[in-house]
Amino acid sequence: MREAIKDAARAWFRLLIGAGIAVVCLLLAGLVLFTAFLTLTVIGAGVLPESVLLLRRIAGWERRRTGAWTGTPVPEAYLPLDGPLPARVRTAVTDPGTRRDLLWAAAQALYGMALWCVSLVLAVCAPLVDGVWTGLAGRRPVALPLLGRLADLGCDWSRALLTPAPSAARDAALAARIEELTATRAGAVAAHGAELRRIERDLHDGAQARLVALSMRIGLARRAYESDPATARRLLDDAQTQAEEALAELRHVVRGIHPPILTDRGLTGAVRALAAGSGLEVAVTVTGLQDHAADGPGPRAPAAVEAAAYFVVAEALTNAAKHSGADRASVALDRERAALRVRVRDEGRGGAEDGEGGGSGLTGMRRRVAALDGTVRLTSPEGGPTVIEVELPCVW
Repeated sequence: MREAIKDAARAWFRLLIGAGIAVVCLLLAGLVLFTAFLTLTVIGAGVLPESVLLLRRIAGWERRRTGAWTGTPVPEAYLPLDGPLPARVRTAVTDPGTRRDLLWAAAQALYGMALWCVSLVLAVCAPLVDGVWTGLAGRRPVALPLLGRLADLGCDWSRALLTPAPSAARDAALAARIEELTATRAGAVAAHGAELRRIERDLHDGAQARLVALSMRIGLARRAYESDPATARRLLDDAQTQAEEALAELRHVVRGIHPPILTDRGLTGAVRALAAGSGLEVAVTVTGLQDHAADGPGPRAPAAVEAAAYFVVAEALTNAAKHSGADRASVALDRERAALRVRVRDEGRGGAEDGEGGGSGLTGMRRRVAALDGTVRLTSPEGGPTVIEVELPCVW
């Protein structure tokens, strides 16, 4: 009897909240009519998207309540309400989720109050009936559980009305995917532009300046060749030194575009070379990949995926050496069925910032990974450790 009373109280409280939502839905009906009138007069078209957002929040609350009561989440599918005002109004009107929410609000105003009224009668009569039935006959309560069935009935109706149609769910998923791809494309374009500016700056300030000086040295040597051979020889020696420095600058620029070591030694060899030259004590763990050169056995990830993984490790180890204060780190490369997973961990002080404000290195890393439809997860609590996990989809 005690458990039955406790369950009945929970169900009655849920029905009470449902009645409150029914009252809100009645008020919302007036708001919807007022918004529709303002929209038709074009005066208050901007109110319509905000009213639809309010309706979505109320419906979302009911979805969470229903999922918490039944243990099975209720999915939602909406088209994004963004962009200029005409696009937002058009989306608010044409979104199937809006019509479904309006239908639920109208039904909730009816069955929410109806179930609440029935529960009031049961709340008065059920304790008396079950008190006699349980106390005299020694049987299980039969009236109090009806409150739970009323709550279940309300959940069933809410779930049926708020669950999106398969076509609406597909449309919402497609819209979300398009929005995600638009953002990643913008990031990839920004990263590409930044990379081009870096290459131009490196060529202009490094190799180009050295080649100009080299040309001047050779011109001076030609002029001094007949009258002062010793000076001409010295100028030619300087020119050779500058030519070697210009070649070194060009190699540095080429490594920034696509490291030759990736082609020569593969991803595992390139990562081991990064670890050896990082200045930290780095442990490299490789699962499912082979240490081989370009013509070695075993499958390799696509060149773009290998390059992204290489630059992720390079950036992570550089940040660890510069900012973390750590003296050791670890790198793990895992080949999965349809992805390459990279995990870099350092034992430093932590506190690295996540998101776009985490510095140009982390921002560039995220954009490079997002361009390949990958994901980046950064965990860096104060006191450490800092862990960067990257997953790059690929076909082996």
